[in-house]
Amino acid sequence: MSHPPPVLDFCTALGFEVIFEQRSPNPYAVVRRGGIELHFFGMKRYEPSESYSTCIVGTDGIDGLYAAVRAGLKAAYGRIPTRGLPRIGALKDTSHGTRQFLLTDPGGNCLRIGQPISEDRRHRPTPVELLRLLVLRADVAGRLEDEAGMAEALAGAAAVRLTDEERETVRDDLARLDELRTP
Repeated sequence: MSHPPPVLDFCTALGFEVIFEQRSPNPYAVVRRGGIELHFFGMKRYEPSESYSTCIVGTDGIDGLYAAVRAGLKAAYGRIPTRGLPRIGALKDTSHGTRQFLLTDPGGNCLRIGQPISEDRRHRPTPVELLRLLVLRADVAGRLEDEAGMAEALAGAAAVRLTDEERETVRDDLARLDELRTP
């Protein structure tokens, strides 16, 4: 039997167990770690660096899992890879109430591994994101001749508090906001 594909080696280094592997007629494998089960299939003429394959993995032990994954990567690769394939991103809290990290395997498959850290399931945009969303909403409402919707979005955009640095990053959006305010 030939050596397992790099994706399976990667998964076993992270503590996953290969529970099924088929090499022909079509490559297919399943790995499991606790309650996480991942299925992989092979494709001809596949370029991992051009992959956009992504899945989301939910967990309730993100900090411990992140530490275990980093330890597994270091043991398997002699370092913790942060660029190229495979790679792991930083563990961070998002503005939408999730603590997460991104993990990309040698096949280019990106795993977004996260844990909710807030009961509020609504997205909480940054002031810059909020301003951009409200300007877009006002623009669309204006095009649809929805005066009430446009007025509401314009008022919301005007109420967003921005630092001078944030104002600089949304200069074009602020210019569009001024255009929308002027009939």
